[in-house]
Amino acid sequence: MARMLEGPVLEESEPGSLAPCAGSCHAQRVLQTLNAYRRSGTLTDVVLRAGGRDFPCHRAALSAGSAYFRSLFAAGRPEHRLAVVPVASEAGPGAAAAALAVVLDYVYGAGVRLRAEDEAAAVLALAERLGVAGLREACASFLEGRLRAANSLALRRVAAAFSLASLAERCGRVLRQAFVEVARHADFLELAPDEVAALLADPALGVAREEAVFEAAMRWVRHDAPARRGQLRRLLEHVRLPLLAPAYFLEKVEADELLQASRECRPLLLEARACFILGREVGALRARPRRFMDLAEVIVVIGGCDRKGLLKLPFTDAYHPESRRWTPLPSFPGYTRSEFAACALRNDIYVSGGHINSRDVWMFSTPWHTWIKVASLLKGRWRHKMAVVQGQLFAVGGFDGLRRLRSVERYDPFSNTWAAAAPLPEAVSSAAVVSCAGRIYVVGGAGQDSLSTNKVQCFDPKEDQWSLRSPAPFSQRCLEAVSLEGTIYVVGGLMSKIFTYDPGTDVWGEAAVLPSPVESCGVTVCDGKVHILGGRDDLGESTDKVFTFDPSNGQVEAQPSLQRCTSSHGCITIIQSLGR
Repeated sequence: MARMLEGPVLEESEPGSLAPCAGSCHAQRVLQTLNAYRRSGTLTDVVLRAGGRDFPCHRAALSAGSAYFRSLFAAGRPEHRLAVVPVASEAGPGAAAAALAVVLDYVYGAGVRLRAEDEAAAVLALAERLGVAGLREACASFLEGRLRAANSLALRRVAAAFSLASLAERCGRVLRQAFVEVARHADFLELAPDEVAALLADPALGVAREEAVFEAAMRWVRHDAPARRGQLRRLLEHVRLPLLAPAYFLEKVEADELLQASRECRPLLLEARACFILGREVGALRARPRRFMDLAEVIVVIGGCDRKGLLKLPFTDAYHPESRRWTPLPSFPGYTRSEFAACALRNDIYVSGGHINSRDVWMFSTPWHTWIKVASLLKGRWRHKMAVVQGQLFAVGGFDGLRRLRSVERYDPFSNTWAAAAPLPEAVSSAAVVSCAGRIYVVGGAGQDSLSTNKVQCFDPKEDQWSLRSPAPFSQRCLEAVSLEGTIYVVGGLMSKIFTYDPGTDVWGEAAVLPSPVESCGVTVCDGKVHILGGRDDLGESTDKVFTFDPSNGQVEAQPSLQRCTSSHGCITIIQSLGR
């Protein structure tokens, strides 16, 4: 049955009948009488012709309901005496006549009967041309009610053509939520390259696994491979290849003939391989899960000190920023530690030290969801830091109870062994240590004379050699640092600013001002933002405050508080299955 629409439009009540129109009973009777006259040809004074079909009408009624006819029939215009007025339409003859019939029903107050999306689009186009107010909203409402995955691309084109913001927004939502189904329909294969690229690039694409995105991209290219193979690189840039299952990548991606023949795609395949081998160390944006995948970036907070710094906290929790949910993880063994070093290697978490001369190293295995003790450090150390580069873990500097340390150790996860690496030029503890662009940077910290330093020490693992870079614009300890897209961000040390360092240019800068100074905080990168969690304030008390810094707009925003006040804790981002 045809669907009836309301507004100035009428709704269906019983089959074959119409609900009363809005307004007084007298106005209703007048419209009903006029419409009856139109249908019987009584007192009509003009004929509209569309698609080979004639529609006797009344000039006065048409002028009241249509801006186009009001202008056409105005006195003084040569057309105002025409007996037959052709009504042009882009639709075929049958569709043009059907669309005009619907428009006239609306003008005469008889409601609107729409049966299909293409009919509604034709009516909408004609109503826009004739300036029939109100019918636009009726057609848009009908189309929104008929929106499905199968027709979402077609209706998005209609929404764009007629600037229907609400319909366009709903189409976008369906496209994202039902992308896998949408990509199976013929409309997807006829999209322009720009449209396909925009869909694949959407971080909110509703896919559980990235394999579906890769297959959709390749299906579009193969639909006309000779003409479209040149778009491969452009589309593959938006496929998050590092999130594919390694076996799938090997069997379906690297073995694909189109990709094997594309030299432009080779760097993307190599990047994915590096991510499989080195994990999050690569820092590729394509390794970040989409918003609605079965995988997500989560922030893991480990232990730390309570508000007064007296108690060591036993908790290990994972926080999902999108859902703002906390999930408890197994507690860190021997949690009576503080100022330990923590970092992620291939999506597993490593923790070392935690008190004077501690050599213990623990690994939290993400697949096994448990803590495992691994090989001990060669040298007991405290207030040191760890960083990952080239798939190996480096423990840098620290304090052994008597002196600051220059020593550096390198951990090989395959052999589960530690070995000495080139020592620091200057011994430091409580420094910021971060890897960026294949090197390790040590910023500030407490020196051998117990004074804070502003030195920046840089380690090149290929040469096993340290060098000094431009000094920091501060001399502080209890610092933390992260790298994001080739830039290092440094916070802590009770500084009220976020500082930046560009390793490529060896230049320091300021990124933003924090609401309050903090030290010994947790800092990590998640969802393309720098997250600053907890730490000690200028009164020496731990806080539960959380802030994010977004490099894309330079804004610092407060986030929901931690579950408890904490400082000197571990803070790492990993990828976790949301099924846990």
